[in-house]
Amino acid sequence: MGLFSFLKSAGQKLLGKTAEKNDEVVEVTPEEAAAAKVAKANLLKTVVEGSGIVIDGLSVDYDGDTVTVYGQAATVADKEKVVLMLGNIDGVASVDDRMSVAVQEPESDFYEVKSGDSLSKIAKVYYGDAMKYPTIFEANKPMLSDPDKIYPGQMLRIPKL
Repeated sequence: MGLFSFLKSAGQKLLGKTAEKNDEVVEVTPEEAAAAKVAKANLLKTVVEGSGIVIDGLSVDYDGDTVTVYGQAATVADKEKVVLMLGNIDGVASVDDRMSVAVQEPESDFYEVKSGDSLSKIAKVYYGDAMKYPTIFEANKPMLSDPDKIYPGQMLRIPKL
């Protein structure tokens, strides 16, 4: 699929704060920096594993604000959900998708939520019918738990009908 960009400052607060605030200089050894990268990659991998989506050979790398994900998904929908799941975490600016898919099918569109959006407004634009919002909601589970809980900057998958 490639490299996907996300709004770095939006999403689930998972990776913690960086040492950018204040003028405080913190000395970090290369070993500590490498251990922190591995810990964050493992945390991101746990998010995917906890979603219930099975990715064979799942591997996640974290470098700065870029996440690279490897493995084989059963469907394009699962692959897209994993990319969005990782990209919608605060502190992640891009996801480099290196996953393959067992069964090829058409890819979905991605949409960045704007202020004032609702799933029904988005459904009206993409499908011509606001009442098709459950299609978008279902396509974004488990990232969405409620169709009324979306936020600006969040990326959603819009499946083809």
